[in-house]
Amino acid sequence: MSIPALRSFPTVYGVKRSTRLVRRHSRLGGGLRASSVAVNGEVGLGSRSTEKKEDALKEVADEEDSGLEPLYDDGFGAVTVKDYFAAAKALSKDDGGPPRWFCPVESGQPAVEDAPLLLFLPGTDGVGMGLILHHKSLGKAFEVRCLHIPVNDRTPFEGLLQIVEQSIQHEQDLSPNRPIYLVGDSFGGCLALAVAARNPQTDLVLLLVNPATSFAKTPLQPILPLLEAMPSDLHVTVPYLLSFVMADPLKMAMVSIENNLSPPETLQKLAENLTSLLPLLSELADIIPRDALLWKLKILKSGAAYANSRLHAVQAEVLLLASGKDNLLPSGEEADRLFKTLKNCRVRYFKDNGHTLLLVHLQFIEMFLSRALEFFGVNSEIHIFLAQEDGINLLSVIKGANMYRRGRQRDFVTDYLPPTLNEFKKTFDEDNKLFHLALSPVMMSTLTNGKIVRGLAGVPDQGPVLFVGYHALMGIELSPLYEEFLKEKNTVVRGLGHPVLFGASNETSRQELSRFDTVSMYGGLPVTPINMYRLFERNQYVLLYPGGVREALHRKGEEYKLFWPDQPEFVRMAARFGVTVVPFGFVGEDDALELVLDYNDQKNIPYLREWIESINKDSQRVRDSVKGEEGNQDMYLPAIVPKVPGRFYYLFGKPIKMKGMNNVLRDRKSANEVYLHIKSEVDNALAYLKRKREEDPYRSISQRAVYQATWGVSAQVPTFEP
Repeated sequence: MSIPALRSFPTVYGVKRSTRLVRRHSRLGGGLRASSVAVNGEVGLGSRSTEKKEDALKEVADEEDSGLEPLYDDGFGAVTVKDYFAAAKALSKDDGGPPRWFCPVESGQPAVEDAPLLLFLPGTDGVGMGLILHHKSLGKAFEVRCLHIPVNDRTPFEGLLQIVEQSIQHEQDLSPNRPIYLVGDSFGGCLALAVAARNPQTDLVLLLVNPATSFAKTPLQPILPLLEAMPSDLHVTVPYLLSFVMADPLKMAMVSIENNLSPPETLQKLAENLTSLLPLLSELADIIPRDALLWKLKILKSGAAYANSRLHAVQAEVLLLASGKDNLLPSGEEADRLFKTLKNCRVRYFKDNGHTLLLVHLQFIEMFLSRALEFFGVNSEIHIFLAQEDGINLLSVIKGANMYRRGRQRDFVTDYLPPTLNEFKKTFDEDNKLFHLALSPVMMSTLTNGKIVRGLAGVPDQGPVLFVGYHALMGIELSPLYEEFLKEKNTVVRGLGHPVLFGASNETSRQELSRFDTVSMYGGLPVTPINMYRLFERNQYVLLYPGGVREALHRKGEEYKLFWPDQPEFVRMAARFGVTVVPFGFVGEDDALELVLDYNDQKNIPYLREWIESINKDSQRVRDSVKGEEGNQDMYLPAIVPKVPGRFYYLFGKPIKMKGMNNVLRDRKSANEVYLHIKSEVDNALAYLKRKREEDPYRSISQRAVYQATWGVSAQVPTFEP
């Protein structure tokens, strides 16, 4: 791994800024697109005809959509413990210089235009390499810079504040409409909060990772007098202490080991890693000498006090990442406190992770002493305990929480970043693998000649396309649909959903990563006319459920019943953009779930009735103007129990081309006829699937299990003949 050169702050900014301007100019000259220039061009649209305006808007849309492709390689987790130690050792050499910023070579240039700036504020170690696992992934969407505090530097907390403030003020002057992200790890969290409190008018987004604002409660407090009294020659005996202080590199050091290895291979790889690790551990004391460690712990104490005294002044957006098994700080309790104290704070809680969220990919905790004895030739019986932790991809967390933006406000259309290959593998090859394997989804589509085929061959290869269909209970059909379109079409389907899915009003201080985060990561956005308009003009694949919440949270006996409003909500806009509408049906929820307590049942239970009323009181209403059942969009949580899984079936109907349907734009009756035709096609697809699934010899999970045992779990299980 290349160790980036360090420069003083003004030099770094001058080089980086000129590079970004040259890159923007080269993209324009080379045919690549720059959204900032195109948007500025809208000023001159006033004298054009309506048709020319729309053409110009489409040109703008095309230019804004340049950048990352779905399933791109983000490079997350592509480094090892040796890389961290090599970087930490190189950067810990004292050159007599002041704290300064460096740009990680691995981050490269952002793949999106006008990418926001991300400043990493390190933990107590000050090295600045705490984002090492994330340099490549974050570098696709941010301009990444890291603060390095030399090991023998004695700049007080207020001095570090001034350095960071000068940086953000300089950047704010250059790009006043671009947000600045501050990633504060442990001690860096105190620094980030203090900067935000002193600069309430600056557009900052804080990403706090186990912030050390709870330092007064840390187990390290009693160690300060011990360190002061410890002889220098004994300092080398405290690598475990250093592992805590240095954002826990020991746990990251029990490094990435592939998931597909057998247990013996895993143990052998672990032994090799530990053997190579031992010489490195002896260098920890050299990276942070005793005097430097004492200073850093003292500045941590003063920084925590400074930040805590100014929490009330923080106006910035805050995303707090907290660990449930943090042995250094009471991060869970601190998340509770900061969630209540800060005005605009959201939390993502990782109950099974330790302090080093940013440095962990796969952690292995073992009997370190036994391995050490083995390394030095001492025979002993070795018992190894392996505890795997999921790697925390910071960019994925940011995307799932809808915290990525390039302007003053979050733009769900243009700020969206597609899922990466690593995210796809984690979602579908790990988290949802058993779910999809048990249900063995069958995807079918209809060709233009009316023939039904297995797969998505009947779905248009280019947008704009609007998928309109039945919304199953709890949206259980979405995950296989996302996976199939990414695998077969390499396309993200932008699902329009209820605004409550994308807000923070119902989140808690122990909010874990949820299905809502997954929906956002795979293209979900609030259902509004303007969002649909802008997706169509960008030729996107759009998913719409006219039945909305009422259909997705239906009552007992209402499965496969459509709750569409009377007025054609989407037909005219689809005709205006020449959209191809694909009606589709889904069947299988009754083979997987049983509804025990529905909305009507819960409304008759006083406690549950009050809870339903409370969560809907302040939630945004989507269809207040719609009368009857279709307008009853109350949110509630149905009580469901899983069943022995049957099978999921999808049918995408014959595409309906809206291009040239000018009569729909002028005549309400014509629009309503098309609307009713689309609805009938969805009903027909549901009826077809319910009838044909009875002919499927592999509808039962036992029959599919036998087939997969014979042909392998990756084999496509047959189904009925269309």
